[in-house]
Amino acid sequence: MKKTLYDYKEVIKELPLKNKYTKEELLIDKFLIDKENNIEIYYAPHNEYLNPKAKIFIIGITPGFQQMSTAIATARKELEVSDNIQEIQYKCKVAARFSGSLRKNIISMLDGIELNNIFNLQSCSQLFDEDDYLLHTISLIPYPVFVKGQNYTGHTPKLIKSQFLMNYIYDNFINEFKKLEKSEEILLIPLGKAVEEVLINLKDNGIIKEEQILMGFPHPSGANVNRVAQFEANRDNMIKFIKNHFKYV
Repeated sequence: MKKTLYDYKEVIKELPLKNKYTKEELLIDKFLIDKENNIEIYYAPHNEYLNPKAKIFIIGITPGFQQMSTAIATARKELEVSDNIQEIQYKCKVAARFSGSLRKNIISMLDGIELNNIFNLQSCSQLFDEDDYLLHTISLIPYPVFVKGQNYTGHTPKLIKSQFLMNYIYDNFINEFKKLEKSEEILLIPLGKAVEEVLINLKDNGIIKEEQILMGFPHPSGANVNRVAQFEANRDNMIKFIKNHFKYV
């Protein structure tokens, strides 16, 4: 059963009102959902809003600590003045989805593969603003995951080989995907190799279609030193893929 803001609103209300929090404030037992060995999964209201009419699905591995902090800070402020949980869940999504440099890098690459032209947008920055009805962002694992207190990157342990983590994908990501209208027509943009590998696995199991998966989109993190080179190497193929994909949608 997925944990939501309904379950954690009272715990969040115990936090001081702040724009951002430290790990010492958030990586605490009250927010701990699950753990195995040195892997810990914590709660954040980051992946609770679902946009069922989205045409584009940007998929990360797990919210990082920055996204966790932003989502919880947003929830804390909103709970001070409102008890409309569904509205707060949407505001948490808007504030935290790939916030910071990740969003900037994603927008730059989406414009670089001319996705903005498909939808007659000046820039894909509009997908995170006035045209967000076209976009749904999600993590394979809906909650923040940490290994030895650091953001999980999908590699140690390797995501697709960790049954503990894959269970969260089966229980959450797949269920959400199936709720989407015309899910078989949605463009899936995996951020990096680890997500790409999982989507290929889901394709092999008949859950999604190969022609939905945009291959070769680099992880947008500034820590990915090969990001620019990977993007340039794959750019032309990605442009052709999205043009072909939306030709028939």
